[in-house]
Amino acid sequence: MLIDLLWRSLLNRRSTALLSILTIGLSVALLAGVEKVRQDMREGFFNTVSGTDLIVGARTGQVELLLYSVFHLGSATNNIRWQSYQRVANDAAVEWSVPLSLGDSHKGFRVVGTSSAFFDHYRYGHRHELKLSAGRAFQGIHEVTLGAEVAARLGYRTGDKVIIAHGLGSTSFSQHKDQPFTVVGILAPTGTPVDQSLLVSLESITAIHVGWRAGVPMPGQSVDAQALAELDLTPKEITAFLLGMKSKTQVFQMQRAINRFAGEPLLAILPGVALQELWQVIGSAEKAMLAISACVVLAGLTGMLGVLLTGLQQRRRELALLRAIGASPLNLLGLVMMEAVLLTAAGMAVGLGLLWSALALAQTGLFETFGLYLTLGWPDGLWQLLVLVLGAGTLVGMLPAWQAWRYTLADGLTPRT
Repeated sequence: MLIDLLWRSLLNRRSTALLSILTIGLSVALLAGVEKVRQDMREGFFNTVSGTDLIVGARTGQVELLLYSVFHLGSATNNIRWQSYQRVANDAAVEWSVPLSLGDSHKGFRVVGTSSAFFDHYRYGHRHELKLSAGRAFQGIHEVTLGAEVAARLGYRTGDKVIIAHGLGSTSFSQHKDQPFTVVGILAPTGTPVDQSLLVSLESITAIHVGWRAGVPMPGQSVDAQALAELDLTPKEITAFLLGMKSKTQVFQMQRAINRFAGEPLLAILPGVALQELWQVIGSAEKAMLAISACVVLAGLTGMLGVLLTGLQQRRRELALLRAIGASPLNLLGLVMMEAVLLTAAGMAVGLGLLWSALALAQTGLFETFGLYLTLGWPDGLWQLLVLVLGAGTLVGMLPAWQAWRYTLADGLTPRT
């Protein structure tokens, strides 16, 4: 009977009830959405590079090495001699290696010199492989494969010509205009720094710097294509390299060996450990996002409280009639409490429905536009947040329920003067 009365009462006040449900729904959608984005961003961050056992560079801090080798932020303190790279890469315990040469750019985007092994072994996310949306991977010198964001923002297509600049600035006066590159392929979006990279061969990096000294072209030392074909374009130095081991049990042994390398000072880091250290620096923003969304939920519950209190003032005669037909003050308290719980639960259901509908519709667009890959899975810890919201809604309903309990039959039937 009490539930039937509750349902009829809400139907009689459906406009205010729907407003309360919508307010709570939007608040819960924001709270759950922030938690979903936070967890997927964290997972995407830690999966920027996957399947790589070690990242090796010149001796520096592990965060600095991670930043310039994977995220392409900052510059290396020193380079690695090619002979040192070959000694490590040819070790019997190493299954594969990917050399990286950084230092040039194109309109603010990093140029990454590497080998075909990059396309074979670089993984991101849950071991996802790199895929091409157009063309092919580079094969010879003066060929470039573009990341998805580079192609989209600069409007490049396969067959276009690209001029690489010396240095990392968005504007450079030292450009390799005598050796333009041809776009031969465009990668599919990955949501990683690869999207913002131009991939070329190591031989191409060597070729464009023939006749250059200290970042400046020497007069009269430019070379043509025929002369380049006769030169040995094996690089003398690289910036860093990625390693995959044949056995996971050999990772730490190889790391110690590289860190004690006698040829030159090198540093080998575990990507997961370095990513965890970096996240501790930049991850505080996620807590701020969660706090803001919690405040929005609190505002939504406050709005529901206002609706309940206002409605209670309008329902005093209704409550008095219920007392007159035998309802106890405890029944009135339960009625209003159940109303608050029902409105909160309905708002939560509406909010979750809105959120997952928006995710299903915007998932592809968010990934292609912002590189943010949001899954449709249920985020960890969301059940606990929803229980807290339901508990908060129940507490909010206690104030109007207490007032309803205090109302007496005489108070409801006696007109106010």
